[in-house]
Order: sequence, then C-alpha cells, then structure tokens
Amino acid sequence: MSNWIDIGALNDIPRQGARVVKTQSGCVAVFRTLNDDVFALEDRCPHKNGPLSEGIVHGSKVTCPLHNWVFDMNTGEAQGNDEGSVPTYPAKVENGRILLDIELIMARSAA
Repeated sequence: MSNWIDIGALNDIPRQGARVVKTQSGCVAVFRTLNDDVFALEDRCPHKNGPLSEGIVHGSKVTCPLHNWVFDMNTGEAQGNDEGSVPTYPAKVENGRILLDIELIMARSAA
C-alpha cells in the first residue's frame, strides 16, 4: 500500500537540480533531470554524509559534492570503483505535481 503526498510542482525544481524534503525519518533529496524525470534518494552520501541534494545531476546520476562519488538515481548504487548505496524512494509526476510515497519512506526508516 502506498500513501502518495504532493511535495510541489515539477517546475519548482530547476532541471538538473534538487529540492530537499524534510520528513520525520530524515531528509529526502528530490531530483529533476534534464528530461523532467524525478528521483528521490536519501540526502546523505554513505561515504562522508555529504548532502547529495547539493550534488551535480547528470543523466540519471548524481555526483556527491564532497568527494565526487557517483550514484545511479534509479538504484541508489555507487558507480565505478566506489562502493555502497543510497536508499531510493518512489517518486512520480502527475499533472505537473511531484508525488512521493511517504509511507515507504517511513517504513524504510523504521527497519
């Protein structure tokens, strides 16, 4: 079961940019790609806890601003020689609005 919440308009996030959504479980980075795809990841790099929301978006990847670790936003997996992963969360766009599955975010943080 899911519980989608509206976090704002797609146009509130610049292309290749991010927005941070604060939840009871921590911060979620919501990214918009050049092609208007949206992705939601925990806003914390597993390497040195860098804020991924401040990273560089390229294609469906984001580069951490602290040490250039690259993560695939589809899977959360580190790319190249880097190791680790970032939790990802369901996000979608309907009628120009970004929706997040807040129930899954809360469930993952409780695990």
